[in-house]
Amino acid sequence: MRKVLNLFRSARRRRVTRPPNGGWYRSESCRPLTAGQIRDRRFRSVRRGLDPVEVHAFLHRVAAELAAARRDLVLTAEENARIKRALRSWQSRFAPSGRR
Repeated sequence: MRKVLNLFRSARRRRVTRPPNGGWYRSESCRPLTAGQIRDRRFRSVRRGLDPVEVHAFLHRVAAELAAARRDLVLTAEENARIKRALRSWQSRFAPSGRR
């Protein structure tokens, strides 16, 4: 039993900066949420719980903001690539032909 407890104790001390698989595989629970997943999320009804209408309204608002943020990220990445191509083109035209 002591050996088993020591395994957990040593695992807590170690700090892993990078996942052991290099970050290539993610389980379903660790993947980024999509706007559709947020909109379609359902919760159990409880006797004295939160108002389901308010919860669903909030989930739709969060999903809309997530979708907008992802759209902005794609547009920013495209603009970044366009600027990099323009810079490379400018450098190839105006860079000195020989290095000193």
